[in-house]
Amino acid sequence: MHSLAQLQKQQVGLRLPVYLIEQIDELTEEYNLNRTDIIIESIKSYIEKQEAEEFYKSFDEGCKQLKEILDDPKKADELQTLDEFLDEL
Repeated sequence: MHSLAQLQKQQVGLRLPVYLIEQIDELTEEYNLNRTDIIIESIKSYIEKQEAEEFYKSFDEGCKQLKEILDDPKKADELQTLDEFLDEL
């Protein structure tokens, strides 16, 4: 959750291409929202997508490392426990 201070809004200025503004305005009419709400939700969605991609990229790398260890008994001997392996990831 976010604190009240984090939920406060701060005005920022930005320039958008006209075609994006037109698309935003179409959404404002269709969903009865204002530009700010649409831009906020768009940015939140983008950030969540980027965080998810980073998480899955990191997870994929960890799986590859685990596969290397399981495929090479010499590497498996280097780690004593699964907890130690997970700590390294």
